[in-house]
Amino acid sequence: MNESAHRAGCVAIVGRPNVGKSTLLNRLVGEKISITSRKPQTTRQRVTGILTRNDLQLVFVDTPGFQTQHDTALNRLMNRSVTRSLHEVDVVLWVIEALKFDERDASLFRLLPGKIPVVLVINKVDRLHDKNLLLPFLKELHGQFACSAIVPVSAQKGLGLDELVKAIVALVPAGPRLFEGDEITSLSERTLAAELIREKLFRLLGDELPYAAAVGVERFESRGSLRRIHAEIIVDKGSHKAIVIGRRGEKLKMVASHARKDMEALFGGKVFLEVWVKVRKGWADDEAILKRMGYDA
Repeated sequence: MNESAHRAGCVAIVGRPNVGKSTLLNRLVGEKISITSRKPQTTRQRVTGILTRNDLQLVFVDTPGFQTQHDTALNRLMNRSVTRSLHEVDVVLWVIEALKFDERDASLFRLLPGKIPVVLVINKVDRLHDKNLLLPFLKELHGQFACSAIVPVSAQKGLGLDELVKAIVALVPAGPRLFEGDEITSLSERTLAAELIREKLFRLLGDELPYAAAVGVERFESRGSLRRIHAEIIVDKGSHKAIVIGRRGEKLKMVASHARKDMEALFGGKVFLEVWVKVRKGWADDEAILKRMGYDA
């Protein structure tokens, strides 16, 4: 490989909650490695995705949405993760939703390091009823913020991603690959398994309960293409445990079944999954529990 012609770099994906950061990461990498849901603040820790082509390798870091509403140990760790990511990359993708820019977006831009180039990504353009409104919106943002490029995309539909990659490549340095060519994430399978279970909590339970739950993997055994996984769902109250389990255990079975299917697709082999629900009052403020469950310190 000619290293002078090859480009490689790290790219942080930032934005307020629910602008589509995780969906964008999954589209860019071509695999589902960051969990998604329609509920905001689904991502809780840094998730890396790796895009490798013959002449480039981009390591994307999907960050949690910056937390300002609740002061818990979990939210402090999430904010710390965002801040650290911003100082460890070559480019920042600042993601906003088309025609829905507000002070929350602007306040996040003010947190970005001044020396790192920023690409403004206008997501969800496929949802615009009047496409003629997009150009004035882009011009207004261009006049307000010093960004290296502005790229409209639809992460959901996969639109505009080639243009986005070209804009990023122009900003990352020349150099060799940072990871092997067949790697798509630096996350362990253990972490990916826990995240897939947590995604099902967001998708299959009510609006509030998923935020009061966490998932950890107690045991992970891998033999060839077979994985045996024992996981725990931690909730804050006994009433939450009853909701997660559901009548005759049906809800928990559904969560585990959907998560297992996604794991088998991602890991490429058979998965035996057991999931238990435990009550740990105040877990979101217990740094020992958070550390055991893999949240960034």
